[in-house]
Amino acid sequence: MGLLQRISTLFSRFTAATYPWPALDITLPGNRSLHLLGSIHMGTCDMAPLSEKLINKLKDADALIVEADITESGSPFPDIPDDLPLEQRLSAENWAQVMSLIEELGIPLSQIDNQPAWQIALVLQAHQAQRLGLRANYGIDFQLLEAAKAMAVPVIELEGAQHQIDILTRLPDGGMPLLTDTLTHWHTNARLLQKMISWWLEAPPQRGNVELPNTFGDELYDVLMHQRNLAWQHFLQQLPAGRYVVAVGALHLYGKGNLPELLK
Repeated sequence: MGLLQRISTLFSRFTAATYPWPALDITLPGNRSLHLLGSIHMGTCDMAPLSEKLINKLKDADALIVEADITESGSPFPDIPDDLPLEQRLSAENWAQVMSLIEELGIPLSQIDNQPAWQIALVLQAHQAQRLGLRANYGIDFQLLEAAKAMAVPVIELEGAQHQIDILTRLPDGGMPLLTDTLTHWHTNARLLQKMISWWLEAPPQRGNVELPNTFGDELYDVLMHQRNLAWQHFLQQLPAGRYVVAVGALHLYGKGNLPELLK
């Protein structure tokens, strides 16, 4: 590769076109082009349909890459033995907060009482998103998957649903850190969801000037964000030549150890 070509490749890897959604273009060695966008797994009705510009990017891609194909049927949760009643696993303060939340959200205690803590956290988070008007069928990755299948664009999974469940089941203490973080940052998470919606409905954030609240403790952040980013970095760097639309959770594009910086 000549000097000018190397400079051009380096420049293209660190620059990005401007899009009306949270995304950037990254060129990897070996003639691999990634349109890396920050998805929201549940969205509002205003987030559908996807813009024609994004659909055209998908149409021109060799494949759509997602964390997991969430359009596949079947329960997202495996059959797991019952845990101890939740009251026995929580502090008095956290138990009181859970009771207040499930009354507010209309969740019967019997539905979650013996579930592992990580699963209870996901149930609470899903209900919180629904209260904010978010629905799974308006999620960005869901809409992209539906469009890709309609246009016969191949779909590649970064992880797959089973691997994601495996990550959760390996969390310490049955995933209790995820549940306690969910309770501690309940209102912060609601504001974060609203902020990410605004990235799609109003304007995406400018890279380098994004301040996001932390809704995970350091250990949990490393497992659920940083380590997955590292695995995805390795996966994407092994792709064959081609053009790819890569949809990952929006928070993976920003913050410490984010995916774009790892790829660059």
